[in-house]
Amino acid sequence: MLQTRPTMFAEVKIVVPTVFPDARGYFKEVYSQRSYAEIGIDATFVQDNVSLSHKGTLRGMHYDERMGKLVQCLRGRIFDVWVDMRAGSTTFKKWDSVELTGENHLQIYIPAGFAHGFYTLSDEAVVLYKQTALYDTRYERTVGWNDPSIGIAWPLDGAPLLSAKDGAA
Repeated sequence: MLQTRPTMFAEVKIVVPTVFPDARGYFKEVYSQRSYAEIGIDATFVQDNVSLSHKGTLRGMHYDERMGKLVQCLRGRIFDVWVDMRAGSTTFKKWDSVELTGENHLQIYIPAGFAHGFYTLSDEAVVLYKQTALYDTRYERTVGWNDPSIGIAWPLDGAPLLSAKDGAA
């Protein structure tokens, strides 16, 4: 049975999946449309992506006003962040975060209208994203990871490793 934890945004949900450990390791269901609909995530996911990031990598802050995401760290540790980019929202440019790890199995559901990014805390991290819209550069938006009007308190250990796009945002 899935459980959720609240965030500062009613629409953003931390998902706690059921994990079945034994002497061999563990088993968990990473997604079931029926189970997620029961906890209020009635999204249709159309694309899955996986990223591998090295320690100190910062990916973000990206959003697409059409796209929601279900994010989980399969291996390693990340500091995961989301920012409300919905113009007119009472929480516009407010942010929240959670540490996702391969050991805590937490997932984060981030609906459309929120920017998303993460910082890699472990030597490597493998992150899985399920998306509710196909990636299309025409709709992608980027917000500066260090935008002072947002003020994300990243747990940086030196200068982050950034893509050219993220560095120029």
